[in-house]
Amino acid sequence: QVQLVESGGGLVQAGGSLRLSCAASGRTFSRYARGWFRQAPGKEREFVAAISWSGGSTYYTDSVKGRFTISRDNAKNTVDLQMNSLKPEDTAVYYCAARPSGRYGDKIADYDYWGQGTQVTVSS
Repeated sequence: QVQLVESGGGLVQAGGSLRLSCAASGRTFSRYARGWFRQAPGKEREFVAAISWSGGSTYYTDSVKGRFTISRDNAKNTVDLQMNSLKPEDTAVYYCAARPSGRYGDKIADYDYWGQGTQVTVSS
């Protein structure tokens, strides 16, 4: 059974940092692009960041550029999202995803596997 499990969410003050991690089990995702999405209350799920299978290419939505960093460890089958300078508008449930392609995508339909999500709350 394929599973993606996120961890690292929590409550943090504006300007603080959190590091999310996504562990995969059930198969190896070393040849899959990986992504992070988020969904705030009352809003649609949106793309945050993605990384190619090799880790050589990364892609971010404009609102997190310069603050968030996505990385992966194929040996551990994990992908992380380092979030710095957090803002209240970053509050959301964060989901990791895996895409059966080496190239990253920025659409929900690009990804076949999803985690259950982890809550990130940024207080002002």
